[in-house]
Amino acid sequence: MASFSLNTDREALLSFESQMSQNPQSLSFSWDPNTSPCNWTGVTCDTRIRRVASINLSGHGLSGSISPSIGNLSFLTSLQLQNNQLRGPIPKEITNLFRLRVLNLSSNSLDGSLPSNLSKLIELRALDLTSNMITGIVPNQLGDLKNLTILNLGKNLLHGPIPPSLSNISSLTVLSLGTNSLSGPVPNELGRLQRLQVLDLTINNLSGTIPPSIYNMSSLESLVIASNNFWGQFPSNIGYTLPKLLVFNVCFNKFSGEIPASLYNLTNIKVIRAAHNLLEGTIPSGLGNLPFLEMYNIGFNKLGVIPVSIGNLPKNLSKLFMGGNRFTGIIPESIGDLTGLTLFNISDNSLTGEIPQDIGRLKGLQVLELARNQLTGRIPDSIGDLGALNEINLSHNKLQGRIPPSFENFKNMLSMDLSSNMLNGSIPNGVLNLPSLNISRLESLVSLDLSINNFSGHIPSSIKDCQSLEKLNMAGNNLDGPIPDALAEVKGLEFLDLSSNQLSGVIPPRLQDLQAMKFLNISFNNLEGWVPNRGVFKDRSKAYMEGNPKLCIHTCRKTRTHRKLLKVSVITCAVEYGLGEKPSQAGDVYSFGVMLLELLSGKSPMDERFEGDQNLISWISYGFQSNAIMEVIDPKLKGLIDVSGAQLHAKLDCLKKTIEVGLACTAYAASERMKMRNVLRLLKEAKGMLIKGN
Repeated sequence: MASFSLNTDREALLSFESQMSQNPQSLSFSWDPNTSPCNWTGVTCDTRIRRVASINLSGHGLSGSISPSIGNLSFLTSLQLQNNQLRGPIPKEITNLFRLRVLNLSSNSLDGSLPSNLSKLIELRALDLTSNMITGIVPNQLGDLKNLTILNLGKNLLHGPIPPSLSNISSLTVLSLGTNSLSGPVPNELGRLQRLQVLDLTINNLSGTIPPSIYNMSSLESLVIASNNFWGQFPSNIGYTLPKLLVFNVCFNKFSGEIPASLYNLTNIKVIRAAHNLLEGTIPSGLGNLPFLEMYNIGFNKLGVIPVSIGNLPKNLSKLFMGGNRFTGIIPESIGDLTGLTLFNISDNSLTGEIPQDIGRLKGLQVLELARNQLTGRIPDSIGDLGALNEINLSHNKLQGRIPPSFENFKNMLSMDLSSNMLNGSIPNGVLNLPSLNISRLESLVSLDLSINNFSGHIPSSIKDCQSLEKLNMAGNNLDGPIPDALAEVKGLEFLDLSSNQLSGVIPPRLQDLQAMKFLNISFNNLEGWVPNRGVFKDRSKAYMEGNPKLCIHTCRKTRTHRKLLKVSVITCAVEYGLGEKPSQAGDVYSFGVMLLELLSGKSPMDERFEGDQNLISWISYGFQSNAIMEVIDPKLKGLIDVSGAQLHAKLDCLKKTIEVGLACTAYAASERMKMRNVLRLLKEAKGMLIKGN
């Protein structure tokens, strides 16, 4: 009888293998039907009863579907098929395996809904179906699996509510339902799971407040509820009611109130992530009480004032994210004490003063983000000591002077953004040193943005040594001389903006051979000669060259003809009014739009810079679409916008909305122009944005 039973297992396994035959070359094993299944790869037998007890074929390149014959392995206690390419539904026959304790089918492409009778697997301890494409709802019957300790259903396509019946599984230690489309509130009953250590509900459509019972689960070590629609305040005693907490992740919700001071009594906590909420107040004291903290992310809230004691954070803290708040004052010198940092982001605040010299002590720092503040002074030489740095963003501040010579130490730099400051200096041939940053040392550089500063001199031909460069933006400076022909040797270049400088000479013909180029802007310089007609130059939506009066596009006479036509059209319009013609409503809207764009740009439609096919409307439209509106507005308006934090965002939003109205009023086809009632409504909205921001 035992031999017959083993034969039954053999036949079931061979049937299972046959379902994989659709892609046999991916299989990393084969089973010999003439040998005992107990000797087959991934199969383990119970030697006492000589039956198959375990199958572990994780990461074996399995494809195809799971055969229903798997349900005939009646003595199976463990089935592990994770990390393969299995597809199709989970066969309902799998629920015949009433001795099964471990079922792991994670990281496949299984679809369909969960078998409704999974509750028959009463011995099940671990059910892991993470990272598949399983649909439907979480069955209520799962609550009958009274011996379950691990339930992982994350990263699927499940929808509907979290069944309160899950609270019946008193032995549960891990409940992971993250990255699905679950909705509704968190059941209060889940608080009865007094052995639960991990609760992961992240990235769903859950809403409401978190039940108080959840904050009283004293066994909880990881509370991850990010990216939902939760709101409300955290209880002030959270640090006492969740004494074992190691991971606290509540990002991307609508939590309000202050960060509870008791949170800093959790001396073993490793991760605090509360970014993108509505938290306000100050950072509580006690940061130095968290010796094992590795990540502290409180970005994009309404927090203010950076405590001087920030340097008391643990030395092994690797990620400190505080951007997008209302922090004022200076960056404390004590930041240099956090020698374990790999990421420091405090962008999008209202910080003033200079960048502290002690920041150069953060030798392991890889990402430094100080953008969109009001920092002044020079860039400290000590930043060049950060040899591990691969990303630096100091843009949109008020930094002055030259780039330190020590910047040539950046061997691993991938992205450097110093745009929108008041930096100056020349660029000698062979050295992008500003004053002495050697381009050839930055061979790994992918993105370099030096736009909207006061840099002068020539663009060095040594730019060709940056063979990894994909984006180069030097717009809005005082650069002169020719566009270096050596740029054509940077074969991976996708984005090149040299607009609004004083560059002269011809466009290097070899630029048209850059196959990767997707965007080119060399407008508003002093370039001359013929425009290449291949590559990126073929598409005028990708190549911008206006504002170079001496450039020949098709024929050099076209520019003069266009200007004459513009004047004729204006005169014709005036004659029609003079003859008593009743102007159309669309014509009035168009005139209003032109007037609005004139006010915003400080430019007349007859401005000399508008040559060739370029006009006031297309010029502003380009700036709007390429996210460069600060380059096309009146300099007087720029002065009014020179703030940061919430006021900056409000003024920019108001400006964008107003430009959008102007462009909608000047659509080419009269039928596409905005109605005046909508114009009035949108302008009122823009005004409201401004008032709210102030």
